[in-house]
Amino acid sequence: MRVGVADTTFSRVNMGAIAIDELKKHASVAIERTTVPGIKDLPVACKKLIEERRCDIVMALGMPGGKDKDRMCAHEASQGLIMCQLMTNRHIIEVFVHEDEAKDPSELAWLAEQRTREHAVNAVKLVTRPKDLEREAGTGQRQGFADAGPARR
Repeated sequence: MRVGVADTTFSRVNMGAIAIDELKKHASVAIERTTVPGIKDLPVACKKLIEERRCDIVMALGMPGGKDKDRMCAHEASQGLIMCQLMTNRHIIEVFVHEDEAKDPSELAWLAEQRTREHAVNAVKLVTRPKDLEREAGTGQRQGFADAGPARR
């Protein structure tokens, strides 16, 4: 299995290094990493990881700021990542941590690490053990903060 890791210099946490560390804990994988300036650069980086470096799945890691402009850029990047998935028929796990999700820099760093690690595990499951994800359906899993749990009637 070959996993692509695309991250950004705009992020305030080295999410790419965290993803690689976690991926190595859960599977014997070849890892291809590329780093780009910002989140709107991620779609083409992911497409190149899939098409040119033959990745089976890619993690797109970014940290949009907390302003309206940043949210708009994150939305545009998300749309590009979705288009890339459809064009390549490969999954791209989007791991965005918005700066306004945390109260202070230490919580932001904690959230970025937690979300990245949990999504790295999801990437491995998606490619190698999809039945594990099927068993988790409807359980309210969240990456980063506590799981929401299933809704009850």
